[in-house]
Amino acid sequence: MATRTRSRNRTGIIGAVMLDLAMLHGSWMEVFFPRQRGRGHSVMGKWKPETLPQALGYYSWYLLGALVLLCLYPLAVVGLGTRFYASKLDSTVTRLGIAGITLVAVVVWGLLSALAYLQLEWEPFVAIAAASSVAVVSTAIAATTSKYGGRWLSVLIAYPFAMTAIFLPPVAAALVTPSLEPYVLEPSYDFAAWLLNNVLYVGGISDYFRDNFDLEGAAYAAMWFGFAVTSGWLFGILVSLANLVRPSPDDGDDES
Repeated sequence: MATRTRSRNRTGIIGAVMLDLAMLHGSWMEVFFPRQRGRGHSVMGKWKPETLPQALGYYSWYLLGALVLLCLYPLAVVGLGTRFYASKLDSTVTRLGIAGITLVAVVVWGLLSALAYLQLEWEPFVAIAAASSVAVVSTAIAATTSKYGGRWLSVLIAYPFAMTAIFLPPVAAALVTPSLEPYVLEPSYDFAAWLLNNVLYVGGISDYFRDNFDLEGAAYAAMWFGFAVTSGWLFGILVSLANLVRPSPDDGDDES
């Protein structure tokens, strides 16, 4: 695997993409047909269909694989970008440690709570302090799971909790601070309308939300919590897809 990675680095972006697609499509073809990745079977040669039924099955599977790659490979590219920034965060967690990164979250969100205590009434302060506490706990859970939980627990838990730590406190602050409403709540309303009109219209989901919920008050926090969880899962899946397409150096060190 390390040799393959070095080969990609020498071919440039277009060459690397072509190598990825050839490797993935060959692996797809080998699910049902032998010897499809060329060089790996240079002695025996690439298997080709010899009868009409074999040809029909072969080329149908070939075209289906091409369509699957057309849909999934761009997502894998997004996953590669996400993995790059996630690795930066992981290296930060490694340097600071779980206690250190949690302390950073305590300082950042503690300052927000202190500012709320000095400038707001008691009830708004309590709301912001509670949201900040959730963010600190979410940061600790995300850091711990990312370090010790393995890849799938990172996807299931670390990414959603990390997104929650980012999204929830600003929304809570905007709910109790009118001056922040144009910057947080109004764009949130526009975003929710876009989701309902363009994404959640399938299967009448948007009608269900419109009939049963009003986007006001705590519903904003619930909306962003749901978005944090789902977007965290999405980013985690994209990173996993990127690892499948192009394993990171750490993943490939133990492979040939």
